[in-house]
Order: sequence, then structure tokens, then C-alpha cells
Amino acid sequence: MGKFQLGEFEEVVMLTVGVLYGNAYGVSIKKEIEERQGRKVSVGALQSALKRLEDKGYLTSYEGESTSERGGRPKRYFNITTLGKNAIEETRKMRNQLYDAIPKPALDVKIG
Repeated sequence: MGKFQLGEFEEVVMLTVGVLYGNAYGVSIKKEIEERQGRKVSVGALQSALKRLEDKGYLTSYEGESTSERGGRPKRYFNITTLGKNAIEETRKMRNQLYDAIPKPALDVKIG
């Protein structure tokens, strides 16, 4: 895959951070993935993925304002970095190349 390595769930998380631009924090990311993909996301799996992506330099985070409904704790917001943008673009390019390389008869599946 080249220089950038993204697992399937990491790719979904990265894309969701982009979709939620300016409002990407743990709960909003979890909710968006669950609504768009119809799949349950555990808080632990999401937090682990966000940490890995931040450690790789694909995401950056910052603390927002403290809120009373969160017991005075601030939300941690995430943004895609330039390196993260490159990773998403390379992953998309690789997927498109693979898809385009599939011979037409391979996808001409008859049911029944």
C-alpha cells in the first residue's frame, strides 16, 4: 500500500472526522459512523483508533470549552493533518486501482 497504512476502521474514522469538520469529537464520531454504516462502535475501539491515528500524525486534537453537562470536562476535537490527507488520498487511489483492475466478467455474477 505504500508509505501510508490505514486499516478499514481507521479509514472510516478518518473519513468521519473529515465529514464532521469542526465538530469531530468522540461522541459525534461514534454517532456518525453508527448512523451512516449501521454498525455499532464501541467507545474503546474508537478511542484506540483515534489515539493510533494521532500517534501516526494523521490526526491532531485539541480541547474545547468545558461544559456543565460533561461535569466540567472539555470535549476533545479532532482534525485531519496534511499527512492524514495524504493517507486518505493514497488509500482511495489504491482502492480505485484495484477496483478498476477487476475484469468485467469477474463481477458478472448471476444469482440463482
